[in-house]
Amino acid sequence: MVKILKVEDFDFYLPENLIAQTPLEDRTSSRLMSLNRRTGDIEHKQFYEILDLLQEGDCLVLNDTRVLPARLYGAKEDTGAKIEVLLLKQEQDDQWETLVKPAKRVKVGTEIVFGDGKLRATCVGTKDHGGRILQFSYEGIFYEVLDELGEMPLPPYITEQLDDQDRYQTVFAKERGSAAAPTAGLHFTEELLETIKNKGVHIAFITLHVGLGTFRPVSVDSIEEHDMHSEFYQMTEGTARLLNSVKEEGGRIITVGTTSTRTLETIASEHGKFIESSGWTSIFIYPGYEFKAIDGLITNFHLPKSTLIMLVSALAGRDNVLHAYETAVKEQYRFFSFGDAMIIL
Repeated sequence: MVKILKVEDFDFYLPENLIAQTPLEDRTSSRLMSLNRRTGDIEHKQFYEILDLLQEGDCLVLNDTRVLPARLYGAKEDTGAKIEVLLLKQEQDDQWETLVKPAKRVKVGTEIVFGDGKLRATCVGTKDHGGRILQFSYEGIFYEVLDELGEMPLPPYITEQLDDQDRYQTVFAKERGSAAAPTAGLHFTEELLETIKNKGVHIAFITLHVGLGTFRPVSVDSIEEHDMHSEFYQMTEGTARLLNSVKEEGGRIITVGTTSTRTLETIASEHGKFIESSGWTSIFIYPGYEFKAIDGLITNFHLPKSTLIMLVSALAGRDNVLHAYETAVKEQYRFFSFGDAMIIL
């Protein structure tokens, strides 16, 4: 008889003081927990020691998505009432699906002004969940205006202001479109990546634009009933060719982050191998899932009862993961986006 997994099965105690509020000065100086997914054995290291755990012929897969400074503060043109806008998804050209606060003040036809008129928006539609479709107008290039006026949409558990917005970007961020950073990649510097390459480890890039659904709590009791959010992904022909070659030659594919993992597993599940492809994935990985693409994972420590801790538990076993998290709390590891890392091999 198959055991029905409950959301409560993925709960753990986390003291609030272990939620990292700011990034470390040196990206590579965070701690690294090494977890053997077969035995559950744990080792404690610094992130820069990851080099010792990688072998020639392995391939690290990184998500090169770039976080948009997607939070905007404006005012209604007619009344001056303050309006906060969060960009979610580009619908077409200068039309975006957004979340606005307070939503009741923004109806179809409402005009909002940002930055003394450098950016304007008109509400042209509504969404079922309370979202709004905004049509933007501006002079110049939209993303340059956004860089000037927007703020990084930091996760809800980070309450401190971020002094340097680049610290919520990976050093290899390239493809604009994310509402949140692929945080496992924040630990790498260009120098560390170069050192890893010099060891004979391949570096590959995919793109998955992280949606705000990644922070949405699981609101059902049984995890099989959870409706997983969808996110856009892309893999180039060059990356697909490299990954197939690594597999054929017996190397290990080690994803950096759950986003890279979901992308590779989506493509391998649909095609049986890696191919150039793009689309929307709503793959939900939890214990019982058989991995088809990856051999290891580098990831941060995730929220209790989240879809991300379920994914990690699918790879390393729920008991091993919960024991590792219990150890991390005891050893005062830093948690979540700006926190420490774990490698599962």
